[in-house]
Amino acid sequence: MSKLGLKPNQTIMMMGTPSGDTSNIIEKPKEKIKFLEDMTEAEAAQVEGATPAGLQNLGNTCYMNSTLQTLRSIPELQEELGRYSARYGLLHLNPILLRPKRTTNRGRTDQSYCTKPPSICSGESSSANQLSQFGLGGLGASMDLTASLRDLFQQMGETQQGFPPLMFLNALRTAFPQFAQKSKDGHGYAQQDAEEAWSQIVSLLRQKLKITDGADSEAAKAKDTTFIDKYMAGRFESSLECDEPAAKEGGEEPVASQDTFFKLNCHINAETNHLRDGLAAGLKESIEKRSEALGRDAVYTKTSRISRLPKYLPVHFMRFDWRRTTNKKAKIMRKVTFPAELDAVEFCTDELKKLLIPVRDKIRDIRKEEEDVERAAKRQKRMKSGQENDVEPSAGKEPLQKKEDKKKAAKAKTEDTEMPDVEYKTEAQLEAERAASILAAKKELLELADPKLSADDGANHTGLYELRGVITHQGASADSGHYTSFVKKLGSKDPITGKRKAEDGKWWWFNDEKVSEVDAERIQTLSGGGQSHSALILLYRAVPLATIEEDIKE
Repeated sequence: MSKLGLKPNQTIMMMGTPSGDTSNIIEKPKEKIKFLEDMTEAEAAQVEGATPAGLQNLGNTCYMNSTLQTLRSIPELQEELGRYSARYGLLHLNPILLRPKRTTNRGRTDQSYCTKPPSICSGESSSANQLSQFGLGGLGASMDLTASLRDLFQQMGETQQGFPPLMFLNALRTAFPQFAQKSKDGHGYAQQDAEEAWSQIVSLLRQKLKITDGADSEAAKAKDTTFIDKYMAGRFESSLECDEPAAKEGGEEPVASQDTFFKLNCHINAETNHLRDGLAAGLKESIEKRSEALGRDAVYTKTSRISRLPKYLPVHFMRFDWRRTTNKKAKIMRKVTFPAELDAVEFCTDELKKLLIPVRDKIRDIRKEEEDVERAAKRQKRMKSGQENDVEPSAGKEPLQKKEDKKKAAKAKTEDTEMPDVEYKTEAQLEAERAASILAAKKELLELADPKLSADDGANHTGLYELRGVITHQGASADSGHYTSFVKKLGSKDPITGKRKAEDGKWWWFNDEKVSEVDAERIQTLSGGGQSHSALILLYRAVPLATIEEDIKE
């Protein structure tokens, strides 16, 4: 078609009938095509690639907005919340009052948010302060925060406008009064720490969001777990040992223990330059406690190794340090870089390493082979294009293939021997061989996966993580500044197979109700080094084996 000289918006009539398999015959769409301008707001918001909803800032609530947007990027969490049910007071009666309205060229009402009961709704602007004025300030007292989160995510999925998370904010402040703290100047609420909001929300979800298999037997109930324990909880194997040799000589043995964690801490000091440095420092902790062998207090070192890697791994940059001189949490401005892909194998126990290393290395081999095939295809395409246009592939240089041919011809002449006939493979044959080689490698990869580890579908089976979300802080202290979040865009879904296509590397930047698209290069600027946007929480997702299984089935 590139040779037809088509112009923009030119109409083309296709004539003829489909050939081959009769199942491919073109049929009239079963559902009538609906154009974007004819869609409702909820329908437009659910179109593939639609800009997601932002969250209105209700007065120093950017810490909560950025946390919620990052949690919403976990599809399994949205699915599990959709199955959650509980009695939670008035929430069922009032969500419609928070539904946004918008203006279109078809004469719909202007965008506004009504936060008051119908009996007192008069159209004037609303605010969080008016809730208490109209008797809704204590609404959260009868609300379930988990149910409120479920409804908020559902409502956000039905609009592209900035949504006011009033119900959830009330529930959060009721469940955790620290977030209802007033500002020191007496005007409104105080700014809070996004990491504290993240931890509190996750801790409550761990209590409330149970995963069941649907059976009512006692044995089945005993197997029930929580969403957080399945997908976001890891385990440490730790050893606590006294630093003084005299304690060991006195017969004191190291104390082994197992601990559950819901995030990894990246400690930042004068020698921390990369995420790996901070994570390694976080796995060694100094503790002062009494030594029975020494009969006095001594310093102990607690060394931890990971025995279970969760599918979703939050990493917390410990950027806020309490300063006694100012009685404030000061921000550590040091630049700490972080990778788009995190290799967590080095932080694991020896037992887990043995299971993960063969899988991780095989994945890297397959990736390299796939990249080589892609480069070869691009090179072949460039060469073919150059031949069709009768243009040398490299201006001013003789193609490598021609140089080799000339050398062979010269050698043949000097030796005065007859060149044997060589059968060259076609491009299609070479491509088929490469595809078969990659498929064989993927099958070998699945054989390397440990069955016991693979059975834990909420764990990481590869040791590798890909970055999916970043919560950032801008400013000099935790009590001030501004929080935003970045979430990586998913690839579009194939309408026929339902599989997601390759991602384009773009990210959504959630700055309260403002949502914009940014390039991957923007994420590289979030390493800190000043008061600008610095990464505070990273959300990593395990590189899965599921895609490999799908490729083999196809």
